Amino acid sequence: MKGTYMKRIAINTGGGDAPGLNAVIRAIVLSASNLGWEVVGIREGYNGLLAPNDYPNGGLMPLHKSTVRGITHLGGTILGTTNKGNPLEYPVQKADGSWDTVDRSDDLIRAFEREGIDALIAIGGDGSLGIANALAEKGLKVVGVPKTIDNDLEGTTVTFGFDSAVSFATESLDRLHSTAEAHQRIMVTEVMGRYAGWIALHAGIAGAADAILIPEIPYDINKVANKIFRRETAGRKYTLVVVAEGAFPAGGDVVEENRGPGRSPQLGGIGKIVSTQLAEITGKESRHVVLGHLLRGGSPTSFDRLLSLRFGAAAVRALKEGVSGVMVALDPPTVQHVPLSEATSRMKSVPLDCDTMLTARELGISFGD
Repeated sequence: MKGTYMKRIAINTGGGDAPGLNAVIRAIVLSASNLGWEVVGIREGYNGLLAPNDYPNGGLMPLHKSTVRGITHLGGTILGTTNKGNPLEYPVQKADGSWDTVDRSDDLIRAFEREGIDALIAIGGDGSLGIANALAEKGLKVVGVPKTIDNDLEGTTVTFGFDSAVSFATESLDRLHSTAEAHQRIMVTEVMGRYAGWIALHAGIAGAADAILIPEIPYDINKVANKIFRRETAGRKYTLVVVAEGAFPAGGDVVEENRGPGRSPQLGGIGKIVSTQLAEITGKESRHVVLGHLLRGGSPTSFDRLLSLRFGAAAVRALKEGVSGVMVALDPPTVQHVPLSEATSRMKSVPLDCDTMLTARELGISFGD
């Protein structure tokens, strides 16, 4: 049978954490153990192999059925994660104290060989799976699992972690309704999502927001203010606005901060700007709330738990069948394989003609356009 040559496989979790990571790990370990395969976890992305001496107990964590007992409902990841250890652009400090990056992918391939690892299951978003694709092109057997609360990975209907993030954001908006109405304020809520508006759109509709600003639609702040004026005229003295962290005004730019070598820019701050501008234009009191990493934490929803377990089992199934260089992807009602190169070739943005967008428009939600 295909894949029976497997003896030892590795798992790693890279990039931002997301609810459901531990459930994926559990499914992989149980499925692989039932095939007689040994499973190890790489600590903190690839750092456990690239810098093993940094870990008192070694850079690899042996994973057995007992190791993953009772972790399905837990947030975070028992392996740890990082967004600083890209082996293709590994940060190194030069003699003068400045930082540079080097390509350590060949070092990583040798480390896999040295440790007797036959294949890798890489759990991550577009950045992590882009790295996995590069390793696959160098000959490593790799299967990817799509993880991101942002839901911006091409090739899968949804990523695990997204539903949990939307659920928490919606609950937060429910709470903000009452305080906004009590004080007759504008409440601006900034949510994660990077350069895609999936979280803002879904949570905004579910949480009955009056305006939603997403990266796919550059906004005019005056049109958002007009929505507030119309509500005032209708006797609605408060307004809820949801802003994706990657949203930007027409003719303007996103608000981001450079975080240094080997790390993508950090988005954030647009919620405060929108809140300040709306207060100036409308004369109303305005407050902003940044949900930030609250969206990443906590237990996964039942949907994300089940999806994570399905993805983990499907990844092992792919290796068993001799498949490599692919990402498992939800294509309801089944889990399929898509090439890693395809899944990481472009970001999945919100289609402006999708049913969810049409629903929002028909509900009277403003997008500032």
